[in-house]
Amino acid sequence: MTTNCRVHIFISGKVQGVYYRQNTAQKAQELDIKGWVRNLSDGRVESVMEGNEVNIGKILNWCKQGPADANVTGVQIFNEEYESEFTTFDIVKTV
Repeated sequence: MTTNCRVHIFISGKVQGVYYRQNTAQKAQELDIKGWVRNLSDGRVESVMEGNEVNIGKILNWCKQGPADANVTGVQIFNEEYESEFTTFDIVKTV
């Protein structure tokens, strides 16, 4: 049996203007991961994701590469308490 988990991540590098958020949302939906993704004003991408630990591992591996035009230079991963607060995976407003 897999356990549910939650991660809060920050992705740096060339991750804006390369469809990073759209591709992340598509991958999350494929893996039944709930949460959100957004651009940050400093050029990074931020995301909170909840799902089973196997699929979270898969999407974290994907996030380290990103879509074809991205150049990911770093991924900060913070494990958080699973809250089951999301029903979808959304692209939210830039902050």
